Amino acid sequence: MRIATFNINGIGSRLPALLEWLEEKKPDVACLQELKAPQERFPLAEINAAGYGAIWQGQKSWNGVAILARGQDPVEVTRGLPGDDSDEQSRYLEAVIGDLVVACLYLPNGNPAPGPKFDYKLAWFERLITRAQQLLDTGAPVVIAGDYNVMPTELDVYKPERWLDDALFRPETREAFHRLVNQGWTDALRAMHPDEVIYTFYDYFRNAYGRNAGLRIDHLLLSPTLAPALRAAGTDHEIRGREKPSDHVPTWIELDMSALAVQKAARKA
Repeated sequence: MRIATFNINGIGSRLPALLEWLEEKKPDVACLQELKAPQERFPLAEINAAGYGAIWQGQKSWNGVAILARGQDPVEVTRGLPGDDSDEQSRYLEAVIGDLVVACLYLPNGNPAPGPKFDYKLAWFERLITRAQQLLDTGAPVVIAGDYNVMPTELDVYKPERWLDDALFRPETREAFHRLVNQGWTDALRAMHPDEVIYTFYDYFRNAYGRNAGLRIDHLLLSPTLAPALRAAGTDHEIRGREKPSDHVPTWIELDMSALAVQKAARKA
């Protein structure tokens, strides 16, 4: 089973590229971020024609998240990150797909930092940490996938010395991410490639993609129940080099779902 996360940076302008990627790679689950489209402008007909069911949370001009499932409709669990009823930004969805709980997120950027946007980022992170613990407590196989807007370590950023005061790399941001992971989550890409330089974002300026001057900010975190099923992880790096690309590259994992069946049988025995 392949699960991917992809910040598409505008589903209206990137729809042909998205459909091409879905046809080529055929992920079983795709978590999308930055739809940048209101709820009614989501291209459901085109997504359905590509063989996917979908749920989404749109927002005019900004943000927006979606969960696609190949050959089935995701069953929505939660729309919006719990913990702040006044938060109207479209950044979080949860769904059940088969035996999995899939959470899709677009964590706030937080710049400029310090400031109100950075405060919102850290507050949002605290709500995520609370929700993640609730998901762990269920014992269900869970993946939390998306654009976290965090480079966890110096290995995850080109020339880290240039990012010390950026909201994506400030100590408060990295500390929050590490507290999240330390609940018991597995950072799938790093687990499979502990020492490799892998980036998931390349700025449009200064030939960042051509120079491999990127950031790793898109992550898939696996619950302890799901982590033993992990078999591979990587990025569709070449997508970034195509015509009118997103500034992110799709990031994916491969799971052996039979491993979960064995676990489940063992618990019942």
